[in-house]
Order: sequence, then C-alpha cells, then structure tokens
Amino acid sequence: MSVSLTSRIGAALALLSLAAAVTPRAGAQPAEAPASTEVAPDGKVTFRIAAPRAGAVTVAGDWVPQGLGSGGPLEKDDRGVWSLTVGPLPADFYSYSFNVDGARVADPRNPLLKPGLAGPESLIEVPGEGAEFEASRDVPHGEVRAVWYRSATLDAPRRMHVYTPPGYEAGAERYPVLYLLHGAGDEDSGWSTIGRAGFILDNLIAAKKAVPMIVVMPNGSLPRPASLPRSAPGAAPTPELRAAREAMQNRFTDELLKEVVPFVESHYRARPGRAGRALAGLSMGGGQTLRVVTTHPDQFAYVGVWSAGIGRDAADFEERNKDFLDHADRVNAAVRLLSIRVGDRDTGALAGSKALAEILDKRGIKHELGISGGGHTWINWRHYLSEFAPKLFH
Repeated sequence: MSVSLTSRIGAALALLSLAAAVTPRAGAQPAEAPASTEVAPDGKVTFRIAAPRAGAVTVAGDWVPQGLGSGGPLEKDDRGVWSLTVGPLPADFYSYSFNVDGARVADPRNPLLKPGLAGPESLIEVPGEGAEFEASRDVPHGEVRAVWYRSATLDAPRRMHVYTPPGYEAGAERYPVLYLLHGAGDEDSGWSTIGRAGFILDNLIAAKKAVPMIVVMPNGSLPRPASLPRSAPGAAPTPELRAAREAMQNRFTDELLKEVVPFVESHYRARPGRAGRALAGLSMGGGQTLRVVTTHPDQFAYVGVWSAGIGRDAADFEERNKDFLDHADRVNAAVRLLSIRVGDRDTGALAGSKALAEILDKRGIKHELGISGGGHTWINWRHYLSEFAPKLFH
C-alpha cells in the first residue's frame, strides 16, 4: 500500500470517527439543537457542541495567547451537549475551534468562519465600545473583491483580495495603495475575514481619521520548491541550504514588485510611485515586508513590520543587509515611516523586534517601536492596522 493511499485511508477513518462522535446513538431521541455560542451581556462566552458519543471535547481560541483567559475541557450534559463558559472577554472578535476526540473542528452551527491553510476556525464577536473600530457600522462601505491574475514569477494563476474605498466606482480620482500581508498559515482572504480590514478602513475613512485608499491583500503563502534541500532538526544550515532559502524568500519580493504592484497600477486607479505606496505585514508577512524594504527601500514610503523580528543572529542580519544599513540618509529620505509593532507576550517575535530597533538606532535609520499588550494574535494585528492607516499618505 502506498504512503499516499495509507494517509487517505487514515484521514477517512478520522472523519468517520468524528461523525460517529457527533451523531446520536441509534434509537436515541433527537435533542434540540443547541446554540453554537452565546455571548452574555457581561462578555462571558459559552461554547457548545453536540457530540453525544465523544469521549473528550476541548475548545481553544486566540484569547488564550492574548492573556485574556483559558480554554480547555468542556463538560457533557445528559443530552450529549458539551459546554464551557469563559471570560468575561473584552469587546473584540475571537477565533476558536473545538477538538473532538483528537479531531480539530470548527463550530458546526456557526457560519462565521476564518479560512486558513490548516482548515477553518470559527469566529465570534463580543460587542462593545472596544470593538467599534472593527465593527460593521452604519457608515459608507467600500468593496472587497477576490481578484485573479497570472503570475509569470510563479508560472501560475494567483489570487489576491482588493479593497476599494467608498465612492471608488462612481469617481475618477486616483488613490494611494496599502499592500497588506498576512502570516504563515493564512492566505489572501485572512485580512478581509478575521483581519476585518475592510470594516476598519470604512470606519477610519468615515471618521476622517484616514485618507481613502485602496488596500491590496496578496497571497504570501507560496508553494515550497520541490528542490529545496532539507536539514536535520537542530543542524546548522549548509551553504547550499542558505542559498536555496535565500532564493525561495526572494520569490515573494519578485512576486510583489514584478506581478502584484504592476497589476494593481494597471487595473485600478492607483497612484504610481513610492509616495503613493505603503507596505505592512504580520508575522511571516512582517518578515516579507522587512525583506522588501531592505532590498528595495525606494519602492514604499510607509512600512509596517508587525510581530516579526530578525531571528537570533543580529550580526548575520547586519551582514546580509549592509547596503541598506550603510545608507541611512538614502533610506530616511525614501521611507517616511518605518513602524515596528509587537506584543509583550509574543515570545517568538519580541526579542527580534527589539533587536531590529536597536540595529536601526545604531545605524541612524528613523523608525518607531511600539510594544503593546498581548501575543501573536489577530487581536493585536487588527489594532496595529487601525493605528497604522491614519499615518499614511499625508
């Protein structure tokens, strides 16, 4: 039996096991379908899932790494409905998923989903003043569209999501463009779903806190080259592996500058040139943003690096980016804003973000470092966008 066939059979058995767990036993009286989640007026959230034959159910969500509480095991009642109450949680949007006997599943009774490369998660809103900046409010709304284009860099069709501001279709003016990058595990729909980018921009523009702009959300998750060498866990990368990784990372820079930007500036009423362009990204997208600005500082006037650092070897970063770091005057003249943001609970990125800021300080490159509360979550990244957008294109 081939490995591929074995894995397919294993996946099928896992799905059958999950189906059995959430299906009532034969002859059992069908229970009234429970609400998927309930948000109480005080901000407490009760998660529920009907799984009469399951042996264990847990729930996890992005409020946990944010330091806002815990998830964990649910308790089953006599109808086979599992539940757990958490919180109260501050007003915001939260992603969550259940684990039913080892299988990770979205809430089957909640239609609001966050797509992702590892499968969807469910979303809930805890309403309140703290979430007004990202809520769907009674203001003029722009449009978010899925747009396909042909990439010569990757020799494949590619998709991106594009936000156009209110009034775009009826007008003739040209708009500046924010290119907004997601992190690993997501794709181009991330910023327009759990990222709430369209609603955040709608609300900022309506309040005259941000200028109307186009927001382009490309797919930064590129296919891994089959020829990429592999290394043993913990082993230092070989020169061949370093060179292959460098070439792989350069693909997104090429994809952005040779494919995405020209497509946008030829298909939309976009202002061409550096002064009308901003680039920001989170986590993996923050690393991609940093790579673009260090290799092409003349392309974007506004740059945001969020929840991403320079790894453990600051000396290596300095060596690889000598041309950028040795020309502070040129960089400062081109880049009007270089903003670094990270959460104080983001253990994977906090030290690297501080190290990046220290190097920029030492080399005289203007920047700002902001350390917020919380961790490596969309909860922070939506706030970073709402703080970044008002600083653009003035």
